[in-house]
Amino acid sequence: MALSRLLEPDRRFMRSALQQAEQAKEKGEVPVGAVVVHGKQIVGRGHNLVESLEDPTAHAEVIAITAACETLQSKVLKGCTLYVTLEPCPMCAGAIVLARLDRLCFGAMDTKAGSASTLYNIPQDERLNHQVDVVSGIEADQAEELLRDFFQQLRHSPS
Repeated sequence: MALSRLLEPDRRFMRSALQQAEQAKEKGEVPVGAVVVHGKQIVGRGHNLVESLEDPTAHAEVIAITAACETLQSKVLKGCTLYVTLEPCPMCAGAIVLARLDRLCFGAMDTKAGSASTLYNIPQDERLNHQVDVVSGIEADQAEELLRDFFQQLRHSPS
């Protein structure tokens, strides 16, 4: 089977995360979106709400994980995959491990705070009691473009 065919479900769910990122952008938030998938169904969605809620922990991943826990009535998300448009920060990578997700799929690398491969690799740290499979680069071009456009617009807007 062709690799592109194997990745098609991952690409489809990442496109859902990208839609969440677009919603964040429309609200003036850093455009990061996430979805949690169990089986073939989205059980949690989220996008950054840091500015709206004035809450530094209101990252897309945390919101999506919280929604998935509510949907599944469980704090343990075994059998689930988190799709997020940007590599998770240390806080979100820790939440991914604590929620015991099976997989993490992310789009763009984060050179400033990336904690799933770039600066740290928290989800696969063998010193922790749970490790998460990590796949990177899914729909990365679209995720990077969203972020680039957002910050370019921010820099060029009147203060």
